Amino acid sequence: MDYLEIKGGKKLSGSVTISGAKNAALPIIAATILSDKKVTLTNLPNVVDIRTLLKLLTMLGGEVDHNKTIANINNGTITSTKAVYEIVSQMRASILVLGPLLARFGECEVSLPGGCAIGQRPIDLHLKALESMGATIEIKGGYVRAEAKDGLKGAKIIFDKITVGGTENIVMAAALAHGTTTIINAAKEPEVEQLCQMIADAGVKIEGIGTNELSIEGTCGKPLNFKTVEIIPDRIEAGTYLCAGAITNSSITLNRVNHGHIRASIDKLESMGCTFELEDDSITIHPSETIKPVSLITIEYPGFPTDMQAQFMALAVMAKGESLIEERLFENRFMHVSELNRLGADIWLKGSTAAVKGVDTLYGADVMATDLRASSALVLAALVAEGTTNVRRIYHLDRGYDDLEGKLSKLGADIVRKKEV
Repeated sequence: MDYLEIKGGKKLSGSVTISGAKNAALPIIAATILSDKKVTLTNLPNVVDIRTLLKLLTMLGGEVDHNKTIANINNGTITSTKAVYEIVSQMRASILVLGPLLARFGECEVSLPGGCAIGQRPIDLHLKALESMGATIEIKGGYVRAEAKDGLKGAKIIFDKITVGGTENIVMAAALAHGTTTIINAAKEPEVEQLCQMIADAGVKIEGIGTNELSIEGTCGKPLNFKTVEIIPDRIEAGTYLCAGAITNSSITLNRVNHGHIRASIDKLESMGCTFELEDDSITIHPSETIKPVSLITIEYPGFPTDMQAQFMALAVMAKGESLIEERLFENRFMHVSELNRLGADIWLKGSTAAVKGVDTLYGADVMATDLRASSALVLAALVAEGTTNVRRIYHLDRGYDDLEGKLSKLGADIVRKKEV
């Protein structure tokens, strides 16, 4: 098993190019099921989750030609509509094939995704919405069995709570449905917006893109013909590198970034003393000698993203004063706290709120990653810790960060991937 050995105290400099967004690429890969022709995707991140979902398409009978950042996908050859546990258990996002498989083929079986390290993310909202569109759904033997022999029907869907995956699944299902589907309380994340735009560019009439109310006029079962899709920059990767600059007191430049997508992170970093230079598709962070404490609450886009909470906690550890961080979206998303405390952090938890008292120094130690974003928080802390930190179980990192150690090394970090003896 691989781990990262990081020797702290190195100043960073230079520039880093942000990869395509994993969370945009996954639903877009799933959406290619809506077509029976070749689809080309570019700017894919070279991460494990992407390869896993592409493997699922091949297991369904699709043809995939994948070379790191480009994939040519032809789902006109699909022969199976069963997404097996072997793949779905590796990645919750595999549930995104449910909507497009059902919409195109009128039936499918998709393994239940199971639990998640950061908390429960049930799919009941997905299933309830599909039933409203006329699907018959049965859960048996660990699988969701869905059927709509005469096709899905347009419906008014009101989500009781905002769900990114649920919005994406229903948008895809609605694209081939009979009639118009309206989604109320839809997720507004940039990744949802790009999925909607991809489907609209294929000729589907969609109103309200980028808002919390979507109206989708289906094609009555006719497969779509997609144009080439370039995946948007990863806003979470961008935010992570901005935090790397801030925590190491280093000026670094991020290329290929969308400022609007990371506005919440920029605003919080400005409140902590950082300043920025913004160009067309790049951003340079100038850190503050003294990091100010921060108060933040995770909430749906355009609010502060839960996927940046752990990284900002690592940064708050080095602030002068006490920070308060409230996690409102996932109940188990503070598992990095005990590992940060192993490095010398002073963090106290009470329910869904963490109080972070800034410290002068962190000290290298062996720490263990528990989920994707927690992993990056440990890496950030290790960059400023005295001595050597070994971050273990980095397979979590590999799911969502494209060559993290390579990019940090080019910026000047002393970071090496090693294998357990």
